[in-house]
Amino acid sequence: MPYTYDDQNIFAKILRGEIPCNKLAETEHCLAFHDIAPQAPQHVLVIPKGAYVNYDHFASTASDAEIVDFTRAVASVCAQLGVCPSEGAAGYRLISNAGPDGMQEVPHLHVHILAGTRIGPLTVKRT
Repeated sequence: MPYTYDDQNIFAKILRGEIPCNKLAETEHCLAFHDIAPQAPQHVLVIPKGAYVNYDHFASTASDAEIVDFTRAVASVCAQLGVCPSEGAAGYRLISNAGPDGMQEVPHLHVHILAGTRIGPLTVKRT
């Protein structure tokens, strides 16, 4: 099934400057900003500037330069937030949701960096 990108999603509008964001960092290929409804004391989103629906779409079709830039931007944001365990911090959780079963709300690839508290279990058992 081909990926269908909706260029009217909120992140596309942020990238076009139609909606403001609380920007933390920007690179040639991505943007990082604070989540408007934080789920942890530190909650930052990192998005590519390209029209990618989710992570498998990005990983299979993005250029090498985009993939490297995105990965390095995540590392840079974690360093800016002071959450890297390699530097003595308590750590963070990195989440990327994909599709309806993955609870993806915005059809533009984004990762959540959550930190500043113990996040809790990854999933909850359902009965």
